[in-house]
Amino acid sequence: MSEQQQGTEETIFTWGAPPLKVGNGASDEIGFDVAQYGAKRVLVITDPGLAATEVPHRVADALRRHGLEVEVYDGVHVEPTDESMEKAIAYAAAQGPWDAFVAVGGGSSIDTAKAVNLLTTFPGELMDYLNAPIGRAQIPPGPLKPLFAVPTTAGTGAESTNVCIMDVLSMKVKTGISHWRLRPTMAIVDPALTMTLPPEVTAAAGMDILCHAAESYTARWYADFARKAPEERVTYCGANPVSDLWAEKSLGLLARSFRRAVHEGDTEARGDMMFAATFAGMGFGNAGVHIPHANAYPIAGMVRDFRPSGYPQEEAMVPHGMSVSLTAPEAFRYTFSAAPDRHLRVAELLAPDAERTDEPADQLPSVLIDLMRDIGIPNGIGGVGFTESDVPDLVPGTMKQQRLLTMAPRVPSEEDIAGILTRSVSNW
Repeated sequence: MSEQQQGTEETIFTWGAPPLKVGNGASDEIGFDVAQYGAKRVLVITDPGLAATEVPHRVADALRRHGLEVEVYDGVHVEPTDESMEKAIAYAAAQGPWDAFVAVGGGSSIDTAKAVNLLTTFPGELMDYLNAPIGRAQIPPGPLKPLFAVPTTAGTGAESTNVCIMDVLSMKVKTGISHWRLRPTMAIVDPALTMTLPPEVTAAAGMDILCHAAESYTARWYADFARKAPEERVTYCGANPVSDLWAEKSLGLLARSFRRAVHEGDTEARGDMMFAATFAGMGFGNAGVHIPHANAYPIAGMVRDFRPSGYPQEEAMVPHGMSVSLTAPEAFRYTFSAAPDRHLRVAELLAPDAERTDEPADQLPSVLIDLMRDIGIPNGIGGVGFTESDVPDLVPGTMKQQRLLTMAPRVPSEEDIAGILTRSVSNW
């Protein structure tokens, strides 16, 4: 059949995810899992805070029990930068070669491990692979080494995605690398590892889960894009029937357990949050995210003095999940007209008993604001130190995220983004 006969509308979507090992104690079996891939030398990648606990060392011991030679790199920067990733890559290259990598931690550790795997397998520069227009968006030329992801926070879903995110310090913006070869070989999801998370971290990371699920569910439908040739197919292909299933399941788990995980932190709630994070990753890691995530990158990259409770206090930062959530109410109000039924479905899944607003476009923003106030998320970008006068400086950073903005069901202009940011100085 000719291309003309096939038509110009997309008829194909792609979906992928790593094998999962799930349950309390799953991380204790990691030595068996890694050994099945013929590995001999393994680098465990984690952050200093987690390294001060038993968790990464317990993982390393589980690997050694299966005869593996193991080293631990504990230099991951919370909210990674291009500089911190380059340091990790340099360490791994100098101490290698490695047969496999094990990431233990939140998205910071898992994303750093993805970059280490890529740049030690195919040496080069981060800019070679960073998304355009910031980087050169080259495609990894071949398979990477086995990478095993052991998440210890319930948030990013990085254990099931094929993207790696970082701050580019010179540009004061977040961006990343996106390709299916970056996806972990296996995700080992052990809810027991999240039991000591502070409530503030639980809240911020949980908002990342929520936005992953809500953004992927409301993303532009895959068949609304122009048809692509096989070599042109990208990681984010738009909302699709498979990703929808994972997003809906994640939203249901959040409705049941998010508030309880923050305020009480019991075992059942922690387990639900861990599964919700992985499930949302299996949704957005294929469908994509849009405006809230695009806005989050300059918000985090241009932070001045904000130091959130529950996180390291050495430097200013806006945690990723927090930065994503700050403009979400206004972003979803803006996109409502392009997919009203989907926005209302997200609101229903998150808050089945919520009162209906007079204006349907306000339903999801209302549900989000009620949740954010309850769990202690700051009141808009003003709550993390920005004012209306900062909006003109934030807009260009958002507009650089075209890979995300094109996924929105209603694609925004610079003026639209400026309006969303301005109205998000205060959400309530």
